[in-house]
Amino acid sequence: MWVRVLGSAAGGGSPQWNCGCEVCVNVRSGAAPPRTQSSIVVSPDRQRWFLFNASPDVLTQFASFPPLQPRSARESPVEAVFLTDAELDHTMGLLLLREAESIRLHATPAVHKTLCDGSGLLTLLERYCQVEWTPVVAGAVQSLTEGLTCSAFEVETSKRDRFGVGAGPGRVVGYRLHDANTGGTLVYLPGVQQLTPQIREQIESCTCLLIDGTCFRDDELVRLGLAAKTSRQMGHTPVEENLDLLGRRSGRTVFVHLNNTNPILLEGTPERLAVEQNRLEVAVDGLEMEV
Repeated sequence: MWVRVLGSAAGGGSPQWNCGCEVCVNVRSGAAPPRTQSSIVVSPDRQRWFLFNASPDVLTQFASFPPLQPRSARESPVEAVFLTDAELDHTMGLLLLREAESIRLHATPAVHKTLCDGSGLLTLLERYCQVEWTPVVAGAVQSLTEGLTCSAFEVETSKRDRFGVGAGPGRVVGYRLHDANTGGTLVYLPGVQQLTPQIREQIESCTCLLIDGTCFRDDELVRLGLAAKTSRQMGHTPVEENLDLLGRRSGRTVFVHLNNTNPILLEGTPERLAVEQNRLEVAVDGLEMEV
């Protein structure tokens, strides 16, 4: 399967429009590449594509990648959208796709309920186009194309539900995709609070892992005076706590969903060197992989 990282940053992108932290200053000066908000596409043949999370930057991301551009008057190579959660940085892009005749949306019942009864995003979208919702059930294997399958797995979180309507199982999931033709397995996990034994089982043997790299340290935002919550309180496991564990994996591991404050965005920092010394990678927009 082919995988392209459309957006590698967390909510707000990098640089974030209202942030003057050291990393954002460096990105604005050209010392590091800018990054759009988190999403990927997956394809079995570079003709049919599946979008995982629809970020607010989705139109820019589509425009920068010719295989996602229309091949006729009204058409899109993107066959369906899969959501890992109901966060705005993963769902606002759906509204920007409203010119479609219909959108095939895969999301858990909890995420779907939040988007309908909480944020109201899907209720608004359905006034413009048809939304064909397929419920995502953790553990159920779905065939996307011949030879390419996808299954979701539960990601436990204690993060407060902003809307309070989609509480319970399914608020956050990861996805595991398997290509029967190559034997390759991709795990997409842009949001995870803790690498529990259940999560470790999902990521241990996969060929390629795209994993939450939001903050390097748990108190990163607190230390900078930019927030009162730690990384884990916001639903994200700190990178530094998992370097050894992830470094022992045999497959390729790439950090995605990178917050604009994370020092691993800058080459040569001690934090970036620690990542590289463990044979781990930091995603950039446009990164492509064959799994």
